Amino acid sequence: MGGIELLTITVLAVFVGFEVVSKVSSILHTPLMSGANAIHGIILVGAITVAGQATDVGVLVVALLAVVLATANLVGGFVVTDRMLEMFRGRRAAAQDGEAK
Repeated sequence: MGGIELLTITVLAVFVGFEVVSKVSSILHTPLMSGANAIHGIILVGAITVAGQATDVGVLVVALLAVVLATANLVGGFVVTDRMLEMFRGRRAAAQDGEAK
């Protein structure tokens, strides 16, 4: 595949991904984030595997960059998911406090 075909596929994937995610209701964002975190974990394992088997310095540098970026993405996703879940816990706690009074 040439560069134009890959660029076209990437642009179309971005548009389709944006449309799909924007149509998801807010109650489903937490499970969606959890699924994305699982995918990022798989990407991290793949990047570590490539880095471990790299024989060329260029491949090693790109693989290590992929490890760093995948780790940052994975950790950030878990932080965002945790904050979203904390918002739901806050609503439940406030509702339970209101019933107790």
